[in-house]
Amino acid sequence: MGKLHAFRGEMLSVDEDPLGLPEGAGLSYQADGLLVVEDGVIVARGDYASLATRFADVRVTVLDGLVVPGFVDAHVHYPQMDRIASHGEQLLDWLERHIFPAEKAFSDPAHASAMAQAFLGELLRHGTTSALVFPTVHESSVDALFEAALARNMRIASGKVLMDLGPDGLKDSVESARAETEALIARWAGRGRLSYAITPRFALTSSDAQLALAGELLAAHPDVLLHTHLAENRHECAAVAARFPDAADYLDVYDRFGLVADRSVFAHGIHMSERMCARMGQSGAGIAVCPSSNLFLGSGFFNFGQADRHGVKLGLGTDIGAGTSFSMLYTQGQAYQAALAREERLDPFRALYLATAGSARLLHIEDKVGALGVGQEADFVVLDSAATPLLARRCAGAGLAERLFAMQILGDDRVVSQTWILGECAWDRNV
Repeated sequence: MGKLHAFRGEMLSVDEDPLGLPEGAGLSYQADGLLVVEDGVIVARGDYASLATRFADVRVTVLDGLVVPGFVDAHVHYPQMDRIASHGEQLLDWLERHIFPAEKAFSDPAHASAMAQAFLGELLRHGTTSALVFPTVHESSVDALFEAALARNMRIASGKVLMDLGPDGLKDSVESARAETEALIARWAGRGRLSYAITPRFALTSSDAQLALAGELLAAHPDVLLHTHLAENRHECAAVAARFPDAADYLDVYDRFGLVADRSVFAHGIHMSERMCARMGQSGAGIAVCPSSNLFLGSGFFNFGQADRHGVKLGLGTDIGAGTSFSMLYTQGQAYQAALAREERLDPFRALYLATAGSARLLHIEDKVGALGVGQEADFVVLDSAATPLLARRCAGAGLAERLFAMQILGDDRVVSQTWILGECAWDRNV
């Protein structure tokens, strides 16, 4: 038996999607809880009063705040961090003007390494412990991210971007994409808490031959994800329809190359037809909803009701750098407002689910993280509902749902007082 470490505090997780369930169903909550960890894995969780005697000899750390699972960012671009808050343009113009020039710098391994360290530091500061991350087309950008994540024991999925139709200095070939992807999978997949994702940027930046290659790689490696973009912007959708006139729709483009499967994560999915949603639900593929990015680029508001009717798996992503905050709390608040723009209601507990267990399910790591359940890894965050004077006033005397919602709407990195990875403190606001 390894060394035990217990944590005492107010604890909340949303273990299953509460949509359509009776009020309170799917939640696990202890006003005064105990979480017991052995070698980074949770071995017990429950009310302190019921577990205290059993673990009387175990060292206890008291956590001051609301303890929730570490956030899982289902779509984020680490090379775009320094282009966050870049003014002007919708998606395609924004990529050409701001993003592609920034990504070309990642041909320098030293630059990629420095950015990876800064990026992971921002994730932890904002309470994010797991993420599905876009690097660049450069093999070294993946190495840099995985090396930094391995050193921090973070659960990160990523993979070299495929884009043989990209601009000069930011494109590969079918042959180099195959060789470099296979080498990266062999080098990194399954090491520590790392996993791999086949990553065509989007339909317009890969040739038919490269999209076919992506499908071959996905089929050949049953443990990897597929990570790409889908139906984010109307101009993008029109360009895809013009290039693939025989396809039924945007999703069908990917489907023709074997890229629509239960391991497929599509970012955005704003402009979806009923057929697209039905096919996605049937396939088991899912959508990383990125409300902050969608608002910033003028792309639109995600249709939660449509996706829910077809049983589409959903998670939340910050989509840095089109997204305007690393905070998954802020992203939950933005998701509420995006739903409201379509006259739909996003419950604060469901928003928390989408940012934790929902995103974990999307990334096929729901058995590992997302719910603070026995057998899961001890990644958790301590939230301070009195982090700012305004938040403290709003939360004074408030119930659990009201406090959670206030933190989602008014919160940011200041609300995260501590971030824990495998039962070890990886970020402390006061240190």
